[in-house]
Amino acid sequence: MKITRYVRYTADGKVSYGVLDGEIIRELHGNIFAGAEPTGKTSKLSNVKLLAPCEPLNVAAIGRNYKSHIADRNIAPAPHPPLFWKPASCIIGTDENIVFPEGANNVHYEAEMVVVIGKKAKNVSKADAPGCIFGITAGNDVSERDWQKNDLQWFRAKGSDTFGVLGPAIVQGVNYNDLLVESRLNGEVRQSQRTKDLLFDVDTVISYITQFVTLMPGDVIYTGTPGTTKPMQPGDIIEVEVEGVGTLRNGIARASTIMD
Repeated sequence: MKITRYVRYTADGKVSYGVLDGEIIRELHGNIFAGAEPTGKTSKLSNVKLLAPCEPLNVAAIGRNYKSHIADRNIAPAPHPPLFWKPASCIIGTDENIVFPEGANNVHYEAEMVVVIGKKAKNVSKADAPGCIFGITAGNDVSERDWQKNDLQWFRAKGSDTFGVLGPAIVQGVNYNDLLVESRLNGEVRQSQRTKDLLFDVDTVISYITQFVTLMPGDVIYTGTPGTTKPMQPGDIIEVEVEGVGTLRNGIARASTIMD
């Protein structure tokens, strides 16, 4: 299958979708989820600012979806995908800062493959799930572990502004059932595992979610993180790479150091 990389970017004050071809972006007119056509205009990747590659209405996420992520905590695999929600307002793209809000002191990275939905999906069977997928991107499900442990819900632990990182591109034509997911903190590999090890595969997850919630074009599903995570600190650089997709790169800052 042909591999196509879609990006969303800003250039000359204009936000556009485009197809990334090497170091060149071929501009598209319209929304990629509703049918976009080439304009004939191109830009160099180095001359634009990449944004989160889509603007989801719904941001679903699956926890505890790799055995390696629950083994050291004596947690048994769940009977169905452990689902939670992140607010769409937390989404940022590559090269933007992940900002720790006041009181956040135990913030971890979580490298994940993220599924992007391509059409309205409700009560989807596992067999029909592949037809609902527009493409795959990389994500960092940033998580404040103390809040995650102590709050009634995870709205601030996993949904604070900038805690949902996506990008750099949405890719079609890759085998989402067997991709390498990796994180690097300040250049040191911290997580590395293939999506074939997911406890609940992508098609199962889509089918499960859509029994309860209608997913819309551009919605995303964070599919879970492997291995053990550790805290990040202001000044760190966190990278998340999904095979065939590219690398998310984000700096870490505290809210008190960011000027309005």
